[in-house]
Amino acid sequence: MFTLKDKVAIVTGSSRGIGRASAEQMARLGARVVVSSRKADACEPVAAGIRAEGGEAMVIPCHVGHKEQLQALVDGTLAKWGKIDILVCNAAVSTYAGPMHEATDADFTKMMNTNVMSTFWLCNMVAPRMPRGGSIILISSIAGLVGQSAIGVYGITKAADAALGRNLAVEWGHKGVRANTIAPGLIKTDMARVLWENPDMLKSMERASPLRRIGEPDDIAGAVCFLASDAAAFMTGQTLVVDGGATGADPFTQFSE
Repeated sequence: MFTLKDKVAIVTGSSRGIGRASAEQMARLGARVVVSSRKADACEPVAAGIRAEGGEAMVIPCHVGHKEQLQALVDGTLAKWGKIDILVCNAAVSTYAGPMHEATDADFTKMMNTNVMSTFWLCNMVAPRMPRGGSIILISSIAGLVGQSAIGVYGITKAADAALGRNLAVEWGHKGVRANTIAPGLIKTDMARVLWENPDMLKSMERASPLRRIGEPDDIAGAVCFLASDAAAFMTGQTLVVDGGATGADPFTQFSE
């Protein structure tokens, strides 16, 4: 049920972090993977590593903020492998932190365009061409589930991603295409580096987690592989929270052991 043999997967933002881990783990399960981010030279080591393990991968660079590059990503994948079974929309930015009333229009627009509009474009390009059993996976965040004092604008974009996933599920379910969203907690990625590199912040986050740790990219990659596979064949329109139990715990609880 968990094999991805003969599946073709596109993963945006896959030169590092969650995207890279997802591409690598799907390749290990048999998927042919398109590694994509803005710069080809950042993607090549990922693809080379997949090939070195006996998997199949190719690189198609793409700046998700440019619609024509997204179309080239889709067209290039179809030209090479003839289909797209799995789409993982992972690329995102968080370019502003602070009170929402101090955010500029440029701050808001950049994050909405990169995190929501580009995903909207790409899903609309891919979904009509997906075969039955296709799986669209959007990487959201628990920031889209709870209020935020510092990353509220980012949270708005991630809440929009979850809504997009639900609507895709409704629109394409009759074609056998599923769409789900993953809401990670704090993961050890470059985007969250300012949090986990701060010893006091890291300790606070660990003590607030039932698992007493923050997440690793592979923790999310496992959820991606599940949603991509037939093991999740009856799951669509859902947001899967993968946060070490943080949002399910009493916020006043501090786990010390």
